[in-house]
Amino acid sequence: MGVRTMVKDVWEKLAGVEAAVDVAVGERKTSMLPSIFTPYQAGRTGQSALPKPTPANLRKFAETPVVRRAINVVKDKIASMDWQVRVRRGYDAASVADATARLNALRLCLEEPNAADSFRVLWEQVLEDLIVGGFGAVEMEATGDAARPFHLWAVDGATIQIDSKWDGDPSKPRYAQATGQLGREGLIPLLDDELMYLRLNPRTHTPFGLGRLEVAFETVNQFLSANRYAGRLASNSVVQYALWLNEATPEQHDRLIRWWQDEIEGTGRVPLLSCEQKPEVLRFAGGTDADLRLAWQEMLIRLIANAFELPPMLLGLQTGLTRSTAGEMADEAFQSAIIPVAKLLAEHITRDLFAKKLGWREFEFCFNDLESRDETEEVQIQTTLLKAGVLTIDEVRQMRGLAPLTSTVTQEVAQ
Repeated sequence: MGVRTMVKDVWEKLAGVEAAVDVAVGERKTSMLPSIFTPYQAGRTGQSALPKPTPANLRKFAETPVVRRAINVVKDKIASMDWQVRVRRGYDAASVADATARLNALRLCLEEPNAADSFRVLWEQVLEDLIVGGFGAVEMEATGDAARPFHLWAVDGATIQIDSKWDGDPSKPRYAQATGQLGREGLIPLLDDELMYLRLNPRTHTPFGLGRLEVAFETVNQFLSANRYAGRLASNSVVQYALWLNEATPEQHDRLIRWWQDEIEGTGRVPLLSCEQKPEVLRFAGGTDADLRLAWQEMLIRLIANAFELPPMLLGLQTGLTRSTAGEMADEAFQSAIIPVAKLLAEHITRDLFAKKLGWREFEFCFNDLESRDETEEVQIQTTLLKAGVLTIDEVRQMRGLAPLTSTVTQEVAQ
């Protein structure tokens, strides 16, 4: 008995309905926003108990300034990179049937993956989930149209369940989306070629990935607590001093409190005191910026930067930086935080979408900005390889996302 049949029987017993899975060709199966049925709710008691790293809490933490900056450094850079679809290594472009037409179709579908999203809008959603929780999911549906062979939709990765015992049979569901509804719409089975599931930091003891915000979850919670305390302290809502009246009777003490509350507090008036002994101010803290625990907050920001594999400079800590060290840290951030995620995304598009879904193993997706960040350095390397005869002009044009020179000349002659 297959997993699809087992899921169908379970839902027939629980809800008394048939789990119909017949969907029109090219239409979406997964729910767009299933988490809307279980929204994030803040605690009613106001207690600052340590939260659990649930998807709702992870996404709530992702809206804080420091974490949002760390996410956007990676997400915005990758989503705005120049990219291309080209013939895969090991294949000859001249021997691939309808190579130009299929390349144009792939690029058109990636630029307009569905009726509502563009390339950047779609993959920004996926990269957000990938960095926050280690789960990025995209539904892939074939259309049967040669001009637009597929549609893509971003899926809430937190709602995806994985069958850890899947044996590789393409006819058996590997994934399922829990929509939070009852009946036949509560669990949507998905085949391996219907869902692209990206895992960050994959491990053997769990089928799920590990997001960078999950690593920094406890540190972010400590930073938010320290930041809230410093805010209350700076706004003077936490009193750090007291007045000591020597040899004052209880009646004088109560009368002074009433007079201060009724006449002085909140009015901005200058209090005038006449007594035998001058009142003394007792401070509970030093009365300096050290009370705000700024050094502790700075260390927490550095830990958050380490969890996101970014230099602290990109999160606002710019002390002790020079022009040379800043350039080295920017290069380090690109190599450690951006390139691995970008290559993971490109590999999934090539393997899951082109190879599995369409069967077009002759093509691959790649980002043009990954090989070299310096355009001048890249041009010098390509020029040197051209002079040495290692590369041809057409190969260099292919690396830069341009059409072969021979076909270009042929088209000009034909015109």
